[in-house]
Amino acid sequence: MNLLNPTEIIQYYAEAGKTKSERSVGRMFLLAILAGLLIAFGGATTNTAVHSIHNVSIARIICGLLFPFGLGMVMLLGAELFTGNCMIPISILEKKTTPGKMLRNWIVVYFGNFAGALLLAAGCAYFGQMNYSGGALAVYTVKVAVGKCSLPFLEGIVLGFFCNVLVCAAVLCSISAKDTGGRIFGGYIGVAFFVICGFEHCVANMYYIPAGIFAMDVPEYAQLVADAGIDTSMLTWSNLFARNLLPVTIGNILGGVTLAVALWAAHLRATSGD
Repeated sequence: MNLLNPTEIIQYYAEAGKTKSERSVGRMFLLAILAGLLIAFGGATTNTAVHSIHNVSIARIICGLLFPFGLGMVMLLGAELFTGNCMIPISILEKKTTPGKMLRNWIVVYFGNFAGALLLAAGCAYFGQMNYSGGALAVYTVKVAVGKCSLPFLEGIVLGFFCNVLVCAAVLCSISAKDTGGRIFGGYIGVAFFVICGFEHCVANMYYIPAGIFAMDVPEYAQLVADAGIDTSMLTWSNLFARNLLPVTIGNILGGVTLAVALWAAHLRATSGD
């Protein structure tokens, strides 16, 4: 068969989580930078594609169609993505790694993802990528960033939770396939769902919000934002962390761990007769 069954999927991830947690810090960090960059490319692409579309439903659908290819590239290239690594508890439950090794992976990968996303955010803001439509792309980028920095704390946790249930389900569906097309399509639907619904992904937000902050450093963009009447008082580095990344990351961890433990209990623990 060209497909793993659910039990085989969880077994595969248990081994993958062991490999992830035992990588050297340097290799882990490089692969995390790559993943952060690839997910950020998805954010830059969707912002560019919908910046002049005023119909929210159409804009969300277009974002949902385009953004998932970032995860597809992450999966095919073996990059390290924090949200997917929230399932490493499967490896702990299978006694293939330890909580300490998992936390080391989470910390290194989280900051590596951030570095990759920041790289693209700065490049797009400072080197003209946001010049589309006379700078309207920059205005849209700032508007998105302001909205994410204004997120209520509990809302960020809940939206982050649902996001990573879908992202982790997408990762598992992707590894169920044994061919390139199947791996891409397997990871596609879950990510498309979370994007269309507007759920919150911490690594994606590592691009969306800094891109808006960096855009405000460019005088021409800042003037266009002021002319559009956008209140940017919430768009600060402190709000990036306190009002978005903190609650969204908590939610992403809870969503990934919940799905991981539930699927382990349903498929692996059950087969052991416990």
